[in-house]
Amino acid sequence: MTANPGCILQIQAGLGAHESPVRVMHLVEILDARLRRSGGSAMSRPRQHAARAQSHRAHSIGCWILTVSDTKTPETDTSGQLIRKLLVDAGHQVVGSAIVRDEPKDVQRMIREACANDEVRAVLVTGGTGITSRDSTYEAIEELLDKRLPGFGELFRLLSLRGDRGRRHDVARPARRARAPHRRLDAWLANACRLALEKLIIPELSHLIREVSR
Repeated sequence: MTANPGCILQIQAGLGAHESPVRVMHLVEILDARLRRSGGSAMSRPRQHAARAQSHRAHSIGCWILTVSDTKTPETDTSGQLIRKLLVDAGHQVVGSAIVRDEPKDVQRMIREACANDEVRAVLVTGGTGITSRDSTYEAIEELLDKRLPGFGELFRLLSLRGDRGRRHDVARPARRARAPHRRLDAWLANACRLALEKLIIPELSHLIREVSR
């Protein structure tokens, strides 16, 4: 067991070279398995969801959702819609949301405006993280950061590799049967948002805001 994705790959390579059946696991995977096992307790699933929601509401965080896209509209912003639903279901408050074109100055302006709102404690940004010349969200946001928490990106990629492998490969293949290939891509992006929210952001959001506010 290790919490370092790089170590996981190295250990897996060593075990594979010796044909060892030992499985290498990330700490998050062990915690996830433990939580899944606890889901089989005497408490019914609806009661579990209610109890979890009540616990989150005690630490409700005001959030702003920013979608960076040159093409999305409120009707087609499936990722932003999913983020809103997951946050609300977890007991957090969505103070506001917006869609902005992938222009660094516009992205920074919207984030500054959101942070100026006293009700906003966290800004969640989706989109604009590709490698085309138009994708500049990461660089735009990086200039605004006072403190960085490295490692979350590596952890997300590890979870994506282990839990979303089929969908990622499916997206990479030519869309032969789909009449609207962009729908397939949108579905994968929504899965990526769900993975990030459910596995990384929501479980730590209240704690992180509490710590950074000290």
